[in-house]
Amino acid sequence: MNERFSRQSFLGLNSETVVGNAVVGVVGLGGGGSHIVQQLAHLGFRNFVLYDGDLVEESNLNRLVGATFADAAACVSKLAVALRMIRGLDPTAEVDGYPGRWQDQPDALQSCDVIFGCVDAFSEREQLEATCRRHMIPLIDIGLDVTVVGDDPPVLGGQVILSMPGEPCMRCLGFITEALLAKEASNYGGAGPRPQVVFGNGVLASTAVALAIDLLTDWTRHLRRVVYLEYRGNEHILRSHPRANNKGIAPVCQHYPLVNVGAPAFQRL
Repeated sequence: MNERFSRQSFLGLNSETVVGNAVVGVVGLGGGGSHIVQQLAHLGFRNFVLYDGDLVEESNLNRLVGATFADAAACVSKLAVALRMIRGLDPTAEVDGYPGRWQDQPDALQSCDVIFGCVDAFSEREQLEATCRRHMIPLIDIGLDVTVVGDDPPVLGGQVILSMPGEPCMRCLGFITEALLAKEASNYGGAGPRPQVVFGNGVLASTAVALAIDLLTDWTRHLRRVVYLEYRGNEHILRSHPRANNKGIAPVCQHYPLVNVGAPAFQRL
């Protein structure tokens, strides 16, 4: 084993090879995605598919891992920051990067063994999950939000969801609903800047990376089904969401049947 990875040999005898050969996708390289890219590079991942069309701004510097004041001043892309972090740890890493919307060039995702979704909108989450289901790829979704109501303390919360092909999806779990999609659509363009903070993103990103490592190496011999975790930042708690254990949830996803795989086929009417 490479001396660099000797401290993580507990992941398994072949873990260095498994990690080094895996292809990981990260959609969104902001507060959560930048944490994920950094950790994946430290763990020895060498093959990346990355998407983000945004540039570094000064307001990003409170949470964008790897970004500097000079990056904000020069309007460097978030993709360039991620590439610098990866190549700083492995100059030979293979990075397939797209400075734009993943929906415009989605085909590269098909090569991934696992995909991390670090997007803000429920509609975009649903689109990404549908793509992952069609190509039988595990999706790990993370999200952080801060809610301020009146004079009460701000509420910091978030989620980590492992969406596995054939198993309950984000709709099955009640995380994505028609009501939420409608509310989001009616407020399109009017939400304004969303509060974010580096420590909350760090908790969620670290948990997401741990799930991916477990999926690939099976080092815990415990991860066997969908995961839905809720983060309660005010209480410093990360726990299984109550809906994850709801016996009313069908064990097999009804929204994305396993027979509906591969690229969509269109038929002229």
